[in-house]
Amino acid sequence: MPARVLVAKPGLDGHDRGAKIVARALRDAGFEVIFTGIRQRVEAIVATAVQEDVDVVGLSILSGAHLALTARVVDGLRAAGAADIAVVVGGTIPQPDVARLGAAGAVGVFPTGTPLDVVVQGIRALTDRESPCVSV
Repeated sequence: MPARVLVAKPGLDGHDRGAKIVARALRDAGFEVIFTGIRQRVEAIVATAVQEDVDVVGLSILSGAHLALTARVVDGLRAAGAADIAVVVGGTIPQPDVARLGAAGAVGVFPTGTPLDVVVQGIRALTDRESPCVSV
């Protein structure tokens, strides 16, 4: 059974081209991908992740609200009893924020421009349980 990945666009960010490209690359690599579409509430992302029994939630954030949104998703998953779902973040992420996202609970950070094969390898490492943390 392929690993399941939820690709989500939280907050008010309306740009989804990158998230769709990542979703397609993951699908082409053999993952089962669920894409939420744009402008999703954190509560909806958490509910979908739990309902779909995903292994990874990938947050695509270009709005600059990556720290707050990531923390809210991680906290929501914990509150829902789904702390075992890994959270990764991609998008416009300044290098100084990578460690802060890790402290907020993200296990992988893929800033804009990360090659797709690196993203796929990172998600594969998480779902194969080869690595407790992936950071780019």
